[in-house]
Amino acid sequence: MVLKTAFLFPGQGSQSVGMGKELFDHFPEARLVLEKAQSRLGRDYIDVFLEGPEEKLKQTRFTQVALFIVSMAAHAVLKAAGRTADVMAGHSLGEYSALCAAGAFDFETGLDLVKARGEAIGKAAEKVPGSMAALMGLDRAVVQSLCETASAKGICQPVNYNCPGQIVVAGETATVQEAVALAQTAGSPKSVLLNVSGAFHSSLMKPAADAMKSVLAGATISAPAVTVVANVDALPMGDPSSIREKLTRQIDHAVLWEDTLRYLIGAGVETFIEVGPGRVLSGLVRRTDKTRKFSNIEDKKSADALIGAPVVSS
Repeated sequence: MVLKTAFLFPGQGSQSVGMGKELFDHFPEARLVLEKAQSRLGRDYIDVFLEGPEEKLKQTRFTQVALFIVSMAAHAVLKAAGRTADVMAGHSLGEYSALCAAGAFDFETGLDLVKARGEAIGKAAEKVPGSMAALMGLDRAVVQSLCETASAKGICQPVNYNCPGQIVVAGETATVQEAVALAQTAGSPKSVLLNVSGAFHSSLMKPAADAMKSVLAGATISAPAVTVVANVDALPMGDPSSIREKLTRQIDHAVLWEDTLRYLIGAGVETFIEVGPGRVLSGLVRRTDKTRKFSNIEDKKSADALIGAPVVSS
């Protein structure tokens, strides 16, 4: 029996200047992904993550496209080596990478969708400024309660349930600052404002969700060949209408990442592979269940290690 494997695709926050360069330099299938992206979007979207500057890469409209390109390049390397997954999931923006890898839409469609998503979220953040904060060491009920208290001053909502003891909140800046103060009073060992440009996944992102609903309605989407678990409800996405609906809701609703991991673990997943830059998701797997195996692919060293690793069976 082959033990179940899940591919996890990272979202915003995992980016860095130079990401993917070793994959493009050493693996022809990754280079082909880069060339397709450049042909469709132009060199500016490529230079920003290969060469920087970092401040430009942090702009949402560039960040999201860059992460999608690098993640799909890493997946192309795995696919060429015959490495497959039984199930996939992606954190926020990474959900588009997961769906593309699972065959729900082709790479070019994915590029167009992610480009539109980044632009829509960027515009919403400019129109309605907001903030986010990571609250550490508190359970869900406590975070929900302090958000309700802070909301007396404006919008404040839990938006990323990342792992036990790590929940991100978002909303209007003064309200989020109040939530940080309340968290510290409640015993949080570390609660800090995040360096982001908007209140992602909060109700302040509704204009972006409305914009993406129209974009997704016109996109060619198929049922995925591999199961993809959604952020908004930690359940599999099935038919194209369900995918469109969940991708729309995802923008202004919370990412239930811990729930997603627990669903995958409950479904029998033993091995998690983070496909794309960074090791953020590997860390969240470790904090959720230390008994699971995890690895990643983001450069030549990690690719060589992963491709050379035997498929575990019993």
